[in-house]
Amino acid sequence: MEILKKLHENDADNELIPLIIQGETDLYEILIRRYNSFLYRIGRTYNYNHQDTEDLMQETYISAFSNLSGFKNLSSFRTWITRIMLNQCYHKKQKFSFKNETAVSELQIEKTTPMFHHQPNNEKILLNKELGNVLENALQRLPEDYKVVFTLRELNGLSVSEAAQAIDISTANVKVRLNRAKGMLRDEIKKMYSPQEIFEFNLVYCDKIVDNVMSRIHEMMRTKLA
Repeated sequence: MEILKKLHENDADNELIPLIIQGETDLYEILIRRYNSFLYRIGRTYNYNHQDTEDLMQETYISAFSNLSGFKNLSSFRTWITRIMLNQCYHKKQKFSFKNETAVSELQIEKTTPMFHHQPNNEKILLNKELGNVLENALQRLPEDYKVVFTLRELNGLSVSEAAQAIDISTANVKVRLNRAKGMLRDEIKKMYSPQEIFEFNLVYCDKIVDNVMSRIHEMMRTKLA
């Protein structure tokens, strides 16, 4: 199976999905690894702490797998799984009270090219700790709607139209929210941060999510066959 995953790890999402539906369940790991950092940033934008975000990610992957046969390619898989994650965040927020961690979130522009494009260096990474509290406090003043748009557009790289589909607003509203969020935060954050430096989800956590989700999926499949 490891050989099979190697053969398909560069396949597009819409090439992997039919294979997974047809029974190559272990290929789902490729999609999990592909979208771990992406979903993690979304969860943290809602101010969920690390553990809560991991839980939300796992539920998102399980829900997506359970409904994979219903994916009709009307939008990208990225947009589809984004909507599932956003729904998980919303419903969990409605039902439970969480211990929130302050989350570095956003600032936006209306251009189609994300504002963060430079590569991080060691000096900037070291400065992040000093700047963190100041920037987080400033960014915390942004309304949640703007935080979500920022994360989808700037950190996760969705196009304006994809972000609009994901949160059910018009592309014009996406641009408005991006514009209103940028302000004086834009120049300061742009100087010091790259997307990889914000809400980074490193390999050890990625492996943990993969192991937990795939274990649950294998158990689901065994139960189905029993």
